[in-house]
Amino acid sequence: MKLVAKLKLAPTPEQAAALLVTMERFNAACDWLAGKAFGDRTANKYLVQRRYYAQLRADFGLGAQMAVRVLAKVCDAYKRDKKIRPTFKPHGAIVYDQRNSRIVGLDRVSLATLSGRIVVPFLVGEYQRTLVDRLKGQADLVYEPQTRGFFLYATAEVPTPEPGIPQDVLGLDLGIVNLAADSDGSLYAGAVCTGIRRRYHRLRQRLQAKGTRSAKRLLKQRRRKEQRFQANVNHILSKQLVQNAASTHRALALEDLKALRDRIRAPQAQRRVLHGWAFAQLRSFVEYKAALAGVKVVAVNPRNTSRTCPVCGLIDKANRPTQARFRCVGCGLEGEADTIAAQNIRALGRAAVMLPHASLLTVSPSGVEASSRL
Repeated sequence: MKLVAKLKLAPTPEQAAALLVTMERFNAACDWLAGKAFGDRTANKYLVQRRYYAQLRADFGLGAQMAVRVLAKVCDAYKRDKKIRPTFKPHGAIVYDQRNSRIVGLDRVSLATLSGRIVVPFLVGEYQRTLVDRLKGQADLVYEPQTRGFFLYATAEVPTPEPGIPQDVLGLDLGIVNLAADSDGSLYAGAVCTGIRRRYHRLRQRLQAKGTRSAKRLLKQRRRKEQRFQANVNHILSKQLVQNAASTHRALALEDLKALRDRIRAPQAQRRVLHGWAFAQLRSFVEYKAALAGVKVVAVNPRNTSRTCPVCGLIDKANRPTQARFRCVGCGLEGEADTIAAQNIRALGRAAVMLPHASLLTVSPSGVEASSRL
């Protein structure tokens, strides 16, 4: 498995200046070449290289491998949408590979610049320390103008264990009021997360309405704060869920919500909350952490999982009298709605992983698997 380690570089003022000049020249070359590729209407890297490689090196003073990275970056960008001419900002990322970069020891990296190779120290945290000796392949040099800092996003190859045979399945229901609910009855509340996002939204509205230079400066400083907060919450939550499944030798079953925003038509007042819900990021975090822990993950169809009774199998919209409560109109089963949904997801997950006890599962007329053990 490939993981990304974010390394904070600590260059001297001379090294920082060399990196900044190289970055600006690299992106100027990308912008020039993008115009040529767009004019020729071709994203074929070998054709573009044959036509413009020599001129690229002569006009911009780039090294051989850096010129090759310019060609690759421009062609990849143009392939995404051939109707639009790609543009590159002066401080866009520089793509390095094994030919023009190298990790030196455990806390330094050698990078190619216009003035030659420089060896730059970087700061190592606890997470990065476990990956330093596995770093190889492509790396992206990123500059953050707000802090005037350089970061290297490097790729690490990490071995993943073969998933064992699970003894059971832990069902997960993802949501907004509760970020997650599992089939054991545990709820992971999202009220704090929703409240903080609402506060950030109000602050952005006030600063945008004010429109002064200081307000715009503050907006730039805070523009990724909510994103970092949400990612931190999802990292903590996904780690807890995977550890719970790994410690009990269970697989994880969660909803496949890829087309959720296309299917749901929410009122205007709820659109910001719905589209600010980072469920795809949470699922990706769960999947890669589970792979590292040897836990199998299955995605199930979420259709009717919150309206189905896990005991009698009855599907009815009336089974959800409120957002938070479930009460079956057939057999009278009551409980937390998200927990009931997680139990239905667990039943679907048990059938999907073909556990030894899968014969205990029954299929309701709706097609939702149910078990008397839920």
